[in-house]
Amino acid sequence: MAHFSRPQKKVFSSRNTSPPLHHIVLIGMMGAGKTTIGRYLANRLNYPFIDSDHEIEREMGYSITDIFRLYGESTFREKEHDVIQHLLKDTTPKVIATGGGAFMDARTRTAIHKRAISFWIRCPLSVIVRRVKKHTHRPLVNTKNSPYVVIKNLLALREPVYAQADIIIDCGKKEDTVKNVTTRMIEALEKTERPLRLPITLLNARYDVLIGHDLISKAGSLLAPILPSKAVVIITDETVKNLYLAPLKTALTHAGIKTRSISIPAGEHSKNITNYTILVETLLKEGIERCTSIIALGGGVVGDLAGFIASTTLRGLPFIQIPTTLLAQVDSSVGGKTGINTRFGKNLIGTFHQPLCVIADVSTLITLDARQIKAGYAEIVKAGLIGDAALFVWCEKNGKLILEQSKKALTEAVQRACAFKTRIIATDEREDLNVNGRALLNLGHTFAHALEAEFGYDDRLLHGEAVSIGLNLAFALSVRLGLCPPSDLARVTHHLKTLSMPTHIRDLPYIPNSENLITHMYKDKKIREGQLSFVLVRGIGQAFTSRDVPIQYVIETLKSDGAL
Repeated sequence: MAHFSRPQKKVFSSRNTSPPLHHIVLIGMMGAGKTTIGRYLANRLNYPFIDSDHEIEREMGYSITDIFRLYGESTFREKEHDVIQHLLKDTTPKVIATGGGAFMDARTRTAIHKRAISFWIRCPLSVIVRRVKKHTHRPLVNTKNSPYVVIKNLLALREPVYAQADIIIDCGKKEDTVKNVTTRMIEALEKTERPLRLPITLLNARYDVLIGHDLISKAGSLLAPILPSKAVVIITDETVKNLYLAPLKTALTHAGIKTRSISIPAGEHSKNITNYTILVETLLKEGIERCTSIIALGGGVVGDLAGFIASTTLRGLPFIQIPTTLLAQVDSSVGGKTGINTRFGKNLIGTFHQPLCVIADVSTLITLDARQIKAGYAEIVKAGLIGDAALFVWCEKNGKLILEQSKKALTEAVQRACAFKTRIIATDEREDLNVNGRALLNLGHTFAHALEAEFGYDDRLLHGEAVSIGLNLAFALSVRLGLCPPSDLARVTHHLKTLSMPTHIRDLPYIPNSENLITHMYKDKKIREGQLSFVLVRGIGQAFTSRDVPIQYVIETLKSDGAL
């Protein structure tokens, strides 16, 4: 029988909330106190408590020491994995204390990550040595070497893997009583929120978009299982560097991941061939290897540039996106597009290079100013206007909260927009479909890219601001062509104006000439056989692509909106 502990009184917290997941798994070195802490925690949660070592002994009919002696460690590890896997599959919530080596098995780690919240009970080396000296039943320390040497070597091997636990609890000090430790664990449980995983499955790639709060501080545990090697180079800009580089490095270092970093000046002008060359040569000079991953930490500029570097250096390096702006989280970080600008246009040099993972830490959005939030919000609205009318309705109800940076509204906005984009990308990875494929994501972009080019890609007009105007222009052109009800254009315009979003060309600080804008459009990468490509609409949520738009209608639309 399992060793259950079932007190009558349920006490989880002062607010009587429930744990976020069914199971709680304790990992850590022998002597860390997992069993003692686990029993006490189970009592407070009114959960059954199970010690996986005791379960193994019960099933095999021998002590752990005898199992090691008679069958060897490999047999023990297989049985350990089977027992823990079985315990996790049972839906009854429980606290499970595992043996010191259990979490080292990649299969066991995966099962724990899927079905439980894991705690690393971290103790100093001196405390562990003092405790295990009192016990002779530990097979791994019953060697000719001193317990100090054995445990020190085990810690060096295991700590980077233990760091992949969801929560780390330090103990071993005089004030770390069992009661105090379990109280801290309960408080951590109440704050713990597993990231939402949006899977993207493509022909030759599969990865997750992770969305949640405080994910940069958990980047080590999130990335360690998927990195091809424990070495990364972080590319960021000077603004983001001061905010998030240090905590990212700390999180990665705790998971045993070696880090190097390179920073570039912030702004669209950094996304050019000169910086690309400098960064690639820096990587090559430092002897980067093909299994070293590139991490893009920043907004769309950093993501596009770092992605292009990853896709071309040594014919392809592993790549991770950690977007820190709303625009990047809902758009540019998802889907594998990379690129740099030239004097002839935006993103005219680039590749498709899918990341290993996208980590959208919504907590980073609190540092953005109102202008940046609005720029990102334009891409959220775009998703609704393309093919999700319900999303646009949601935007009409929640747009103000998003611009006010409501934590709940921002999180849901990122989730909804990313979910929409992942559905599109899954059916058309490289924009191969002419109709109803990835090209639909360019709604408003033919106009937007022309406006950005006219402004020289400087800070007078952000990409998201140009998209906001472009969305309105796309609806206006569709109305002019008799495709879209004027009432839908009025609804879109009203929504943007209500939130003080950029809406018309006439509102820009500099009024461009319509002929110049058309010239820029003809330099766009979406040109086919000399024909401009537009995403038009038959109404909200009903976008389609067209290469059969008379240029005169485009000029009339531009002039009606304020262009010269």
